[in-house]
Amino acid sequence: MINPVDRTIMQNAWVVDDVEAACLSWVKDIGIGPFFIYEFIGQFTDVRYYGKPGELDIIVGLAQAGSVQIELIQPVTKESAYREVIPEGTTGFHHACVWSYDFDADINFFESRGLKTVNTGSLGITKFAYFDTRSVMGCMLEIATKNEEVEAFTKVIADAAENWDGSNPIRYGDTS
Repeated sequence: MINPVDRTIMQNAWVVDDVEAACLSWVKDIGIGPFFIYEFIGQFTDVRYYGKPGELDIIVGLAQAGSVQIELIQPVTKESAYREVIPEGTTGFHHACVWSYDFDADINFFESRGLKTVNTGSLGITKFAYFDTRSVMGCMLEIATKNEEVEAFTKVIADAAENWDGSNPIRYGDTS
C-alpha cells in the first residue's frame, strides 16, 4: 500500500480554555517547556470548514518534549475542528500531527478511506488539514506541509527545550 503521508507523529495537541495558564501548568507540574505563545488572529487564509468557507482564530502555546512538539490551543473561533471535539469549558487531547510532502495526495488518501476533512487552511509558510479520525484513533489527525521555513520555525522551539533550565518559561512569539 502506498501511503503518501509521513506517519511519524511530530506533534500532539490539546485544546484548552486559557493557553497561558495551561502552559504554566505544564511547566510546573510536568516540567515541559519553555512554551512559545503565538496569537493567530486573522492570519489564516483559505480556511474551509467541511468544505465551506470559514474562519479560524487561535492562540497557541508550543513546546518540545523529546522528539514530539506539544501544542496547547485556545480556540477563539467557535466553529472549528477544535470545539467540535473539545467543548468550551473543558480541556482535552485533540489531535496528532504528521508532516505532509504532497498535500493534495494526502487529502485524497484519507478521504478515499472515508475520513472526512474537517478544517483546512494556510498560514503563510504551511498548509494544514484536520481529518476526523476519531473512529480510528480516538482523536483527529492533522497534516501540515513541511518545508525549510517550517523546519526553521520548529527548530527554534526544539532548541529552546534542549538543556532548558526552567527560566523564562513563557515566551511570546511574533507571528508577523
